[in-house]
Amino acid sequence: MSFDSVLIANRGEIARRIIRACKTLGLRAVAVYSEADRDAPYVHEADLALPIGPAEAAQSYLDPARLLDAARRAGAQAVHPGYGFLSENADFARAVVQAGLVWIGPSAEVIALMGSKAAAKAEAQAAGVPILPGYRGTDQSDATLAAEAAALGAPLLIKASAGGGGRGIRRVDDLADFPAALAAARREAQAAFGNADVLLERLLTGARHVEVQVLADHHGTVLHLGDRDCSVQMNHQKLIEEAPAPDIPARTRTAMAEAAVRLSARIGYRNAGTVEYLYDPVGGDWHFLEMNTRLQVEHPVTEAVTGIDLVAWQIRIAQGQALTLAQSEIRAEGAAIEARIALDGAGGSAVTRWHLPDLPGLRLDSAVKAGSSVSHHYDPMIAKLIAHGPDRATALARLRAGLAALQTGGIGTNAAQVAGLLATADFAAAHLGTDFVARHPLAEACAPGDDMRALGALVLALVADRNRRAQAHLGPWGQLGSWRVTAPAGRGGTSWHVIEGTECAVRRTTAGHEVTDGEGAVLLRATHAGLQGDLLDLEVDGMRRRIAVALSATGITLTAGLASARMSHGRQGTGAGKSTGGTDIAAPMPGLLAEVLHPIGASLKQGDPVLIFEAMKLMQTMTAPCDGILTELPHAAGATVPAGALLARLTPDEDTQT
Repeated sequence: MSFDSVLIANRGEIARRIIRACKTLGLRAVAVYSEADRDAPYVHEADLALPIGPAEAAQSYLDPARLLDAARRAGAQAVHPGYGFLSENADFARAVVQAGLVWIGPSAEVIALMGSKAAAKAEAQAAGVPILPGYRGTDQSDATLAAEAAALGAPLLIKASAGGGGRGIRRVDDLADFPAALAAARREAQAAFGNADVLLERLLTGARHVEVQVLADHHGTVLHLGDRDCSVQMNHQKLIEEAPAPDIPARTRTAMAEAAVRLSARIGYRNAGTVEYLYDPVGGDWHFLEMNTRLQVEHPVTEAVTGIDLVAWQIRIAQGQALTLAQSEIRAEGAAIEARIALDGAGGSAVTRWHLPDLPGLRLDSAVKAGSSVSHHYDPMIAKLIAHGPDRATALARLRAGLAALQTGGIGTNAAQVAGLLATADFAAAHLGTDFVARHPLAEACAPGDDMRALGALVLALVADRNRRAQAHLGPWGQLGSWRVTAPAGRGGTSWHVIEGTECAVRRTTAGHEVTDGEGAVLLRATHAGLQGDLLDLEVDGMRRRIAVALSATGITLTAGLASARMSHGRQGTGAGKSTGGTDIAAPMPGLLAEVLHPIGASLKQGDPVLIFEAMKLMQTMTAPCDGILTELPHAAGATVPAGALLARLTPDEDTQT
């Protein structure tokens, strides 16, 4: 099993992480890239990088033949799948071995076994690990699933049998909603995993998501590296993770770890893996959820508290080396917390600023740097910020400081929302649960008030003037530096801009800038307002501040420190001072029009589903903005569209107009 070169069948921050491990071990790192990733940082950091096809993942990172051909051309002797993409695809793992290469992970047979949620739960039960009540049968008819759902009762979860990562999951709180939720879960499961089978599971409300990291070699040794809490999730996607899992009785912690080792030994597991549980903090019960047969996104928190390089050990185990660690030697030192930083669709695709100052106890695993581009074809997560400290309180303080210090430009991220969650008293007290985000809606980006709408209108006016200057051959606007509007813009020195459906007027005065609403009420007076790249330099009432701006075709996000507001904006207004009213459905970000649910001429009510839009691996149902007739569908299902593209237009019913 000896090898000296590794092909990394992945991209982004995990590719960079594996490249670092390869270089630590003196191995040659071979990267692959799609057309969208041609200039990504990991491509330049690898010893060799090969193109594998178009931006669409199905024709590049999800194409086993292209990946194996790249390995052959590069002379690579092993394949590391990272996580996501084909990392838990048993057929790919088998094909790698059949091609004479080393697969850095568990066997194809184990991947297939634990990749079936039904089979995995059966193995867990046989290993003496408790499981939740549910339906895991092969009869996938609507009638059988509806009957099983009725027997379970609400609330329950519909989950894709063949996958994970938060896709193909729907929560049902009312059985009347079960048919629609089942259809949505099947559709997403088929698109993500090529398998529409689902299972049903009783929903344990208020539960925590706790997992145990295991490491096993080819010589019979199976170790656990402690636990993590991954309860803070949004749309079934983990958002904040930490190690060790806080506030768990020692007896329960030991039982979970021993069960993970027992299950891993039973199935002949090799390499790094994670056994996941649902833990009831009230009753103290815990149940097997699934086993991930790959490296986890959140592995850095375990590395931080144990000092063990998990990726390096993955490679060593694949080379046939025996674990030199003893279970008694593995202990958690301090605490570590990780925040996933993801695109939120509010900004553009060019990263104009990306910098984290040198602060104690912080690690940034990032897919991007200043000058990078991001693509809607892939997962929205672009980085992970990890903080380590001697105790949980210190790690939390360091993570919050790091999020506040992280400088970004050109893109919109969820950093402010994550920081808001970390700032809650419940998080500080470790009152965690998978419903944490639902219990803390104020952690979302703050609702835009009049002052924020005024700032949004001011930014649009400055950007419009900057673009006019560029068109007048005064040089690229990125080279203009810090400047202020010195000439009237629009009619009579006033420009109108639609923010959150209402027109605002921006007027240049001798004292600076003045923003008013449609009725003439002054919302903002600024004695200085200038744009420097993606920073708004502003002075109001003698106070100078800088606000980060992320602008897309339909949205704008303003961020100052950890305070953030996201707003929609429309085309330049007319000066009528009226709300625009919505009849159009536009793409919130670049993506794929997955399905059109109604034909032209359909009569719709406000809130009716109109189409399914897919971006960054998530599917979103777009609904009718008003009562009316569907009169325009510019794109057919399957079309790739840019941000702001018109997807559908309604003509309002005459009897709804007042």
